Amino acid sequence: MKIDVLLGLQWGDEGKGKVVDVLTPRYDVVARFQGGPNAGHTLEFEGHKYVLRSIPSGIFQHGQINIIGNGVVLDPVLFREEAESLEKSGVNIKGILKISKKAHLIMPTHRLLDAAYEKLKGDAKIGTTGKGIGPTYTDKISRNGLRVGDIFDNFAAKYATAKQRHVNLLTALGEGSDVDELERKWMDAIEYMKGYDIIDSEFVVNRLLNEGKSVLCEGAQGSLLDVDFGSYPFVTSSNTICAGACSGLGVAPNKIGEVFGIFKAYCTRVGSGPFPTELFDETGAKIRAIGHEYGAVTGRERRCGWLDLVALRYTIMLNGVTQLIMMKSDVLDDFDTIKVCNEYRVNGEATKDFPFSVEANIEPVYTEMEGWKTDMTGITSEAEFPVAFKNYIAYIERELGVPVTIVSVGPDRAQTIVR
Repeated sequence: MKIDVLLGLQWGDEGKGKVVDVLTPRYDVVARFQGGPNAGHTLEFEGHKYVLRSIPSGIFQHGQINIIGNGVVLDPVLFREEAESLEKSGVNIKGILKISKKAHLIMPTHRLLDAAYEKLKGDAKIGTTGKGIGPTYTDKISRNGLRVGDIFDNFAAKYATAKQRHVNLLTALGEGSDVDELERKWMDAIEYMKGYDIIDSEFVVNRLLNEGKSVLCEGAQGSLLDVDFGSYPFVTSSNTICAGACSGLGVAPNKIGEVFGIFKAYCTRVGSGPFPTELFDETGAKIRAIGHEYGAVTGRERRCGWLDLVALRYTIMLNGVTQLIMMKSDVLDDFDTIKVCNEYRVNGEATKDFPFSVEANIEPVYTEMEGWKTDMTGITSEAEFPVAFKNYIAYIERELGVPVTIVSVGPDRAQTIVR
């Protein structure tokens, strides 16, 4: 069997959680491969709304195995809060969730370091969520991290060593390091985590594939936030593209099957960094209001703009996308004219390539299209799509060379059209 990968093609917040929830009935296993609790995946069904931060979005369906992979960084306190909330909702989470021994732990001092490093950047700050994700990945790469599997092996000594190293760094930065209350909650949460099935995930995933089980791999954030290929340095700390699924779960590249690329019918971004099609006018404010464009975890206002096909071509190439999924189409229901960026002028030169420099003088070149002026939230089949919306989809498919196979027309799982 192959492992299918689902990931975001923009700057995150594309609606991955909803689509994972919709697709989960097709699969035996859902696995997260990277990211931390800064990524909120929102799901709505049966009149309820849920925000998942670390736990895979397949947790609500039919008892499928859900795996937190080795590429994830996990905050035990936030994990416990999330898990206990799901338990109260009736989810048998301890029966279906497995956690990789090789996933790294976010310590209380990582959060202090996150704030200290961001403070040092001043006006050049990235806009981190302050959850300690960046410093945790830094410790992972510098070979100083704590992993989930360590909680069963001389953990007190390993924790003390890692904490003292952080305290030394905070002192050198002139910052305090009082985490006593946070630490008490953190240690209690570590004990709570011991009640879960903590596994050698790379062996488990590959054995499941060899047994003929179908696996859906869930990414967090978006491809334009990838630490290598995103708009660096305004990126996250992990590989958000399809290659990250291999390293984040321990599967070989030849095991990758379908690659589902998710994008909004427009663009959004949170925090600092380049955004060529950003709108600073009433149109941008209207998209934000209709689309409820505020962070699921942080509550931060998202920047909004028109759809950017230059950026999408780039991320489709990087990921080997085989199917496109368009989200929040209904947000554009009331616009007379809709614009799509098909190329850039970078320092006066026309290009369809995403530029290296975030400081480049980028001018988006737009194609204008007729709006569909139809409330699509009640539509239940492709046959009901207005002609102007069909034209919008056809234009995107023609320019990108990949089919749009799923269209979302509202936040509920039922508001999903499979083409």
